[in-house]
Amino acid sequence: MTLSTTDLIETSGLGLDSAKRITQEALAGADDGELFVEYRQTEGLVFDNGRLKGANYDTAQGFGLRAVAGEAAGYAHAGDISEAALKRAADAVSAVTKGYSGSYAAAPARTNQSLYTDANPLGGPSFEEKVKLLQEIDAYARAKDPRVRQVTASLAGSWQVVEILRADGHLVRDVRPMVRLSISVVAGNDERQESGMFGCGGREGFERFVTAENWQGGVDEALRQALVNLEAVPAPAGSFDVVLGPGWPGILLHEAVGHGLEGDFNRKKTSAFAGLMGERVASPGVTIVDDGTIPDRRGSLSVDDEGTPAGRTVLIEDGILTGYMQDRQNARLMGMEPTGNGRRQSFAHIPMPRMTNTVMMSGDKDPEEILQSVKDGIYAVSFGGGQVDITSGKFVFSCTEAYRVENGKVGAPVKGAMLIGNGPDALTRVAMIGNDMKLDPGMGTCGKQGQGVPVGVGQPSMRINELTVGGTAV
Repeated sequence: MTLSTTDLIETSGLGLDSAKRITQEALAGADDGELFVEYRQTEGLVFDNGRLKGANYDTAQGFGLRAVAGEAAGYAHAGDISEAALKRAADAVSAVTKGYSGSYAAAPARTNQSLYTDANPLGGPSFEEKVKLLQEIDAYARAKDPRVRQVTASLAGSWQVVEILRADGHLVRDVRPMVRLSISVVAGNDERQESGMFGCGGREGFERFVTAENWQGGVDEALRQALVNLEAVPAPAGSFDVVLGPGWPGILLHEAVGHGLEGDFNRKKTSAFAGLMGERVASPGVTIVDDGTIPDRRGSLSVDDEGTPAGRTVLIEDGILTGYMQDRQNARLMGMEPTGNGRRQSFAHIPMPRMTNTVMMSGDKDPEEILQSVKDGIYAVSFGGGQVDITSGKFVFSCTEAYRVENGKVGAPVKGAMLIGNGPDALTRVAMIGNDMKLDPGMGTCGKQGQGVPVGVGQPSMRINELTVGGTAV
């Protein structure tokens, strides 16, 4: 189809009038629902071991039609944006409204906010220029240190146009760019090999990320991590005071706490935070927000995938639970307001409550003061993978860069450290909060029920007392 950023449904062959009529008929008697139409372009290049390992370019388009009646939802999707396909979808989803007479939810309030550019990042540097950049990254990394064994660099971009049509004819449109640069360096000696990572990105074009200052800084950081880990000693095991660094360590907060504050888990009472609204769930000074309104950030949205404007939701304020992240269905069933957190991976997926940019706000402590307060502990600067049980709040996270702290001094790097605990319990063990809140560089993707969406995290340095550390020292 011929695409403009202002008439996705109209130029698809479906036509806006037909889309409105069929959607209205399909959602008659429903509590809520929408027609979600999407067009997406994606491109990715991977340079590994001195050569271009992979390159892909893809376009996808389609629609998803949802009807919501009480706790039930009917959903149908197709890659063919046509009147015939939409009619078949309407027959399928309207089944949930048979014999049901609901009061159709009002449309979201309109807004003119735009948190990022409409420009397509794939219209930026040419394919040849991107390949040359990845070659330069590889050569620069190998020239930095003879211990570099392998360099992997990738550059990815996407451009997504969505239109969300509701039964009352309310139409919302959003144009969403996304870029990401990732660099991995493996360094080794005669005895071992270790890796370091750097990633950055956001809802903007490639221009800022492909400057020499940015990518050389990224290589330097990835190599620094690899060389630090090359000197690391086995991590101790036991109960330790743990200091988390600012920025990316907020991924622990995202997983161990954030998911437990999503509306669906609390409505179903499967979250460790269910039923605790208005109660103290964290140490004084702990304030956590989910903010989808930060310009250009990876997790930001001008409107969510139900058409609700993104917002800044205070989840925990000074240790008191004050809010949940809500989509429209769970907000209605809980007697709350939607918060702009209804998100989906694509037109083929149903929306659900998801995080955007989840951030712990700064406290009043100097980061050095926090480290100096620790007699025997761990300083965790970066994290890799982890696992969380939403119902119990239990988590396990691996540290990709961590150090031993003794008598207020940061000592040797440690390898194999795992932080083990319970999210709600860990919040009550926060003893000191730094004044250095930092957002991650823009590399997070969150998975939930098989769907992945881009997210951001952030936090200041903080001290958590007596966390269990699983180590490898014997």
